[in-house]
Amino acid sequence: MQPKELKETFDQQASGYDKQSAKIAPIHDGLHFLLEAVFSAMPTEARVLCVGVGTGAELIHLAQKFPLWKFTAVDPSGAMLEVCRAKTEEMGFVERCHFHEGYVESLPVKDAYDAATCFLVSQFILEQEARSAFFNGIAQRLKPGGILASSDLASDVGSIVYKELLKDWLYMTTAGEATSERLEQMRVTYDKHVSILPPMTVAAIIEAGGFETPVQFFQAGLIHAWHSRRASSVDG
Repeated sequence: MQPKELKETFDQQASGYDKQSAKIAPIHDGLHFLLEAVFSAMPTEARVLCVGVGTGAELIHLAQKFPLWKFTAVDPSGAMLEVCRAKTEEMGFVERCHFHEGYVESLPVKDAYDAATCFLVSQFILEQEARSAFFNGIAQRLKPGGILASSDLASDVGSIVYKELLKDWLYMTTAGEATSERLEQMRVTYDKHVSILPPMTVAAIIEAGGFETPVQFFQAGLIHAWHSRRASSVDG
């Protein structure tokens, strides 16, 4: 899926995105709970870059837990960002947030962040070299030693494991309304539009983007999450 097409898709999904995500809320809750531990050594007034923030689930969780942190929310979908902005206004911390409609490469490199989140984003970049370049763009905007927390769908798509996990994933995301037809539709959609790679391959892509060896700290179904520090030397 090309960037313009992807943006249009998420613009259309924005109003109902949270309702759909609620079907796997326990997974997000677990990931966000562990994210607190990943970011536990951050400064009291940390600056966090949220890449592909969507409707803002991770930003809102962190903003509630860490009342002095400031956030830059980045997403190409203006509709998604508006939902995120509305939530931060309602919860009373919009003044700690900057909203940037676009991509990470359109952010100034000189703005050095203490950490970045990137949840279920890089999987939509189908070419591995471009995917590493995407992570490099994040690395360039982090302070030396800055932390990246990233998650993506990951599996060996040629394995029995993937076949079973995909079936489980369909059951969860449809609230139990799984059929063989919908499973095949999901498989075809993922094959065409989502780069689901083995976890070790995703970790290598992150590392090639300018990070130290990623540590996998979470898995639930197809979702895998890693944390890693920006390497001491980052090519730009």
